[in-house]
Amino acid sequence: MFQPIRRNRSKLTVILVMMELVYHSIVRSVRKSHNNAFIALGVNLLQAIIFVAAFYVMFSILGLRGAAIRGDFLIYIMSGIFLYMTHTKALGAVVGSEGPASPMMQHAPMNTIISISSAALGSLYIQLLTLGLILFCYHVAYKPLEIDDPAGAMGMLILAWFTGLALGLVLLAIKPWFPTFVSIFTTIYQRANMIASGKMFVANTLPGFMLAMFDWNPLFHTIDQARGYTFINYNPRYSDPMYALWVGVILVMIGLMGEFYTRRHASVSWGARR
Repeated sequence: MFQPIRRNRSKLTVILVMMELVYHSIVRSVRKSHNNAFIALGVNLLQAIIFVAAFYVMFSILGLRGAAIRGDFLIYIMSGIFLYMTHTKALGAVVGSEGPASPMMQHAPMNTIISISSAALGSLYIQLLTLGLILFCYHVAYKPLEIDDPAGAMGMLILAWFTGLALGLVLLAIKPWFPTFVSIFTTIYQRANMIASGKMFVANTLPGFMLAMFDWNPLFHTIDQARGYTFINYNPRYSDPMYALWVGVILVMIGLMGEFYTRRHASVSWGARR
C-alpha cells in the first residue's frame, strides 16, 4: 500500500538534476568561509595581493630581479603565485569537503561525488574571479597587460587546479582512516610548495643537481610551462605538461578507488571506533 513511486527519468533529466545539485553545493562551499560572497572573494583577493607584494619586496631586497625572465617582473611573480594558490586552494577544498559520514550525505540526492565536485569547482571559481580582477586592475591602473599565449597560460592554470584536485581526492579517501596524518601532510605539502613549486625561479637557470630536487612536483612543471606561454622570450626546456597531466590522472584514479572503498566501509569502521 505504502510504496514509493518509481519515476523513470531520462539521462538528460538525471544530468540536469546533478548539475543543479552541484550548482547549489558550489554556492554553499563558496559561502562556507563567509556568509557574504563578496567578502569571501575579498579575503582571497587580499591573500593574493599580499603574496605578490611580499615576493616583490623580497626579490627587490635580495637583488634577485636579474635572475627573473626578461620582461614584466610583476607578471613573472604573479604567474607563479596564481598557479600556486590555485593548486593549494583546490587541494584544501577537496580535502575539506563532505565525506561519506557527513550529515549532508543523509539527504537522498546528495553524494560524495557532488560534494567533491562542488568543492573543487567552487575553489576554481574563486581563483578565476580573483585572477581576473587583479589582472584587470593591473591592466587599467598600471600598464597594459601583455601575455604571449593567454590560452596556453590558462590551460596551465587549469592543469595546476586539476593536480591539486587529484591529490586532494587521494587525501580525502584516506582522511577518515588517518585524519591526523592527512591534516599534517596537507599543511606540510602546502608550505613546502612555497619553494618546491618553483615560483621563485625558472627551471632553465637551475643546475642539474638542483633540477632533480624539483622535477618530481607537477606544480613545478605547470608553473614553468605557464611562464613559457606568458613570456615570448622564454622557452621551457626542463618541464613537461604531460607529466603533470598523467600524474593528475593517476592520482584521480587512485583517489576514486579509495573513495569508493571508504564510502562502502564508512559505517562499519565508524561503528567499530565508538
